[in-house]
Amino acid sequence: MSELKRTPLYETYRTEAKMVPFGGWEMPVQFVGIKQEHEAVRTKAGLFDVSHMGEVRISGSGALPFIQKITTNDASRLQIGDAQYAIMCYPDGGTVDDLLVYRTGENEYLLVINASNIDKDVAWMKEHQTDEVTIENISDDIAQLALQGPLAESVLQTLTETDLSEIKFFKFKQNVNIAGVPTLVSRTGYTGEDGFELYFARAEAPKLWREILAAGKEQGVLPCGLGARDTLRFEARLPLYGQELSPEISPLEAGLGFAVKLDKGDFIGRDALAKQKELGLARKLVGIEMIDRGIPRSHYPVYVGEERIGEVTTGTQSPTLKKNVGLALLKTEFTDLDQVVEVEIRGKRLKARVVKVPFYKRPK
Repeated sequence: MSELKRTPLYETYRTEAKMVPFGGWEMPVQFVGIKQEHEAVRTKAGLFDVSHMGEVRISGSGALPFIQKITTNDASRLQIGDAQYAIMCYPDGGTVDDLLVYRTGENEYLLVINASNIDKDVAWMKEHQTDEVTIENISDDIAQLALQGPLAESVLQTLTETDLSEIKFFKFKQNVNIAGVPTLVSRTGYTGEDGFELYFARAEAPKLWREILAAGKEQGVLPCGLGARDTLRFEARLPLYGQELSPEISPLEAGLGFAVKLDKGDFIGRDALAKQKELGLARKLVGIEMIDRGIPRSHYPVYVGEERIGEVTTGTQSPTLKKNVGLALLKTEFTDLDQVVEVEIRGKRLKARVVKVPFYKRPK
């Protein structure tokens, strides 16, 4: 059993948080409680340590063609200061990982990848590397915090002279001075709320963590763990690698067609995805809401009659809706709204129906 990795904030909060293993890391699952942290992000703001995420710098004259080849979205649309959600696929259309692409310079990009996939992703990139591209795994040098929620901007604004309202959704600024720390500030997140993701030197993590929590204390900003991060992203129908996306699940099946640009030119997996689109998807990711009492959980099988039509990818009691809901990957013919299905929970088949997603959209 290999030893769990720790973020630079481990010593800062380990006595205040309940720690769990996650993707090879020892991470906080909760501080005061998942529901309370979830509620703080929906109504005020919450601060997450996401320093376990991976960062890869791609540079050189071949940087753009390389990113175009390995990702599904169209990176040629990015100006310096733009961020983009994209997916890396295998030739058969299955998912290597989902990621964020930041255009940080003329021939320079920052890719942010999932913690549990860092080694695999970097190996995949190097397999497709050309002479004109430099690939640097800088994950060990970078810390990342996410401040998410309706008060995120006003709280963070107290720590900087840069006008944060100028950073629009999926845009970023580099070298922003946040409490004396040079930071890449990105208006992105994984919660369905407004907020920022902050990238900066690893050694500065304890200082910035304390400064942000102190700045938001009176407004009710809480430190948050992976538990609330998962319920928040789930309500907003944001995919989790290993559940809604995997080597066996394509981005089209996961409902992420907006990030798949089949007309941009060739990329790895394009032919398989084009064929899926042309023939029609055999299965689709949908929302389900329990009719009978029970909570749908990952990998629970779903039936119509005696036919197994798919499985739950994520499910829980939604803290916002106070309902038992799930995301499920089902055969397409059973994915119409209000279709009644049965989820097998502890050996019993319980009724649910197909509902609209996302379960939660933030008020504009």
